[in-house]
Amino acid sequence: MLAGKKVLVVMPAYNAAQTLERTYQDIPFDVVDEVLLVDDASHDETVEVARRLGIRCFLHERNLGYGGNQKTCYTEAIKLGADIVVMVHPDYQYSPKIIPALAGLVASGEYEVAIGSRILGGKACQGGMPPYKYLFNRVLTLFQNLLLGAKLSEYHTGFRAFSRKVLETLPLGENSDDFVFDNQMLAQAIYFGFAIGEVSCPTRYFPEASSINFPRSVKYGLGVLATSVGFFLQKRGLGQCRIFSPQGRGLMPRDYDAEPGADPGGPDPSPPVAPV
Repeated sequence: MLAGKKVLVVMPAYNAAQTLERTYQDIPFDVVDEVLLVDDASHDETVEVARRLGIRCFLHERNLGYGGNQKTCYTEAIKLGADIVVMVHPDYQYSPKIIPALAGLVASGEYEVAIGSRILGGKACQGGMPPYKYLFNRVLTLFQNLLLGAKLSEYHTGFRAFSRKVLETLPLGENSDDFVFDNQMLAQAIYFGFAIGEVSCPTRYFPEASSINFPRSVKYGLGVLATSVGFFLQKRGLGQCRIFSPQGRGLMPRDYDAEPGADPGGPDPSPPVAPV
């Protein structure tokens, strides 16, 4: 709880068994009320580790992609009554110790969105970010700031906090189920006029941390360019893009089946697990 607001951490997980416990142990539970993990049909022991830690889990019976995973995360967080939702990757690439700073920006009422920036502080490369990723980050961020009329230090971090209002307002159901979901979501927040704050966040690149390869990075970059151009054209009445439409599909009603409280197997008591 922070400033009287319920803070919920969501973890979009895929094959995160080796890093999940380290990530979970660094979460500041004096601020965080609950942790929710959505497993995207992992092939390792991610769910078993999560159950042992007592994390509330939701399971995708088939892989829906990184964006599809987040859609489940935010839908279930809203259902659990979260006022502030912080997305934390369970691969230990971002430091959960920064959660109070992110959630605090949103709880203050001055911002509706907060992001943990790897660029602020100038230590992204020291943390192991590959040079080509750093270059792509800087070029794409410059391009987006020009087309979106914003001044963010980066648009590509996976460490974010959102108010409940943002999650209920943005047409997130129109977004991609792939990695560009993150970028579309920030562009939507800017389009709909939500204030975005930033805090400096250290990052770690190591073998167990998830990272998309060069071909997928290129695909992501092309998606970023398309998102930015769509934003620019729609703002000027020169085109229509559903991800920026107030009539676009949001998270509710849900477009998947879930059964909260379904038997997860194993000894009781255990956190509820929902097959999705």
